[in-house]
This record gives sequence, structure tokens and C-alpha cells, in this order.
Amino acid sequence: MEIVILESPAEVGRVAAALVGKVVTDRPDAVLGLATGSSPLGIYRSLAARVAEGELDFSRASGFALDEYVGIPLTHPESYAAVIARDVIEPLGLDPARVRVPDGRADDLEAAAVEYDGAIRTAGGVDIQILGIGANGHIGFNEPTSSFASRTRIKTLAPSTREANARFFDDPAQVPTHCLTQGLGTILEAKRVVLVAQGAAKAHAIAAAVEGPLSAMCPGSALQLHEHATIVVDEEAAAELALAEYYRYTYAHKPEWQRFD
Repeated sequence: MEIVILESPAEVGRVAAALVGKVVTDRPDAVLGLATGSSPLGIYRSLAARVAEGELDFSRASGFALDEYVGIPLTHPESYAAVIARDVIEPLGLDPARVRVPDGRADDLEAAAVEYDGAIRTAGGVDIQILGIGANGHIGFNEPTSSFASRTRIKTLAPSTREANARFFDDPAQVPTHCLTQGLGTILEAKRVVLVAQGAAKAHAIAAAVEGPLSAMCPGSALQLHEHATIVVDEEAAAELALAEYYRYTYAHKPEWQRFD
């Protein structure tokens, strides 16, 4: 894993966006793995600014969202279909027909999950997967005890996850209890992964994912098995990393030809 520690959340967004931008520049028809939540918003804002300046073109790219709530109306502003349209598709100039979100309203949710997983493989796989991480270590909606081999499937959201997401709803009772999420096995098949985290609330999860043992209790630790995973965090999120000084040193001395920022 490559660990990048930066001064501010704004820098986290800029540097992670540079990695995504490099992938799209090298391959204009890249397949993007799209996360929602507050953590990746800085990435999307930075990418949108570069699109507006004419530096990047996402018109040929496609995307697969990580997850979707079960049962939430498609028109609800907090459905991930609506969030992806608002925060990603429109500002980046993606073709809406090329971006898919799991169907949390399907009559047969299990079949919808299997079909979605298959569609990612049919598309040739994800070229770069954007991720955040929950305070309990979840990535996507793979809550603690998720199998590292899991595929896209129905999951019950942990109470702590519903509590964390309640800020997006008028009433905590409105937060759905279930979701469709890409599995850890699905995520690990992405060719590259960039995970971002900001703030002290994520410090324990980052330390467990990066330096802790491989454990289903911290789903993010599965990324230790990935060949090209880059973890970009601010100083607060890095506060519990035992080897923080080493990560700062290695990034500062990274060869110019390997840099993406």
C-alpha cells in the first residue's frame, strides 16, 4: 500500500484527484468505481475544476457506483443514484448512460446484485476505484465481519453506519436499514484503488486498515491484499499511524517519474 499524508482535506482531494485524472488521461474510456459520502467530495470538486478548465475530458469514461440503499425512491435526494448524478455525472461531464448504480428498488434484489457484479466484469473491470472508509472500517457498505471474497450483495447496515448517515436525512428513522453493495472481492478486482480519509474520526479505522492485521473486523484491511492501493489522508486521519514519519519520508522521496500530483 502507498500511504500519502497531507496537511489538509483540500490537499487530500487534490492529490487523489490527480491520480484519477492520470488514469483517465492515459485511458479516456476508463471505467471508474464511484464512491459517495462526504470523503470523496474533494476528489470530485478537484476533478470538476480541471474539467471546467479543459484539462480533463470524462465524456468517454464510464462508471459503477459502489452501493445503493434498498427501498429508497430513485427521486429521493439521498438515493445514491441522485447523489452520483448531482456530485459526479453533471460536474464531470460523464454520459449518464455510461454510469450505473445498483438497483436497490428491484423486485429480486439478489438477482440485481448478481447482474450488477457481472456487468462490472463485462465492462472489463474497474480501472480505478474511489473509496472512503467508515469509522468502523467499512468500505462500500461492507460492514465488519464481511468476507474478503464477498461479491455484490444485500447487506444490513450497522447501527453506527445508519447513525453516521443520519445527517443526510431529515429524520434518523428515514435512514434505510439495508443496501446493495459491491463486495470486498469485487472491490479487490479493481486495477487501482485510491482511498481517502479526513479528520480525527477516521484515525482509528485508517490505522487498523493500514497497519493492523488482516481482519474481517476491519473490512478496509482487505486493501493490504491489493497490488495498487493508494491511501491518501490528512494529518488528523493519520494521527494513529505508527509509521507516519516513514510514510511522509517515502512520499517526499518518491521518484519524479512515479509521482501523480
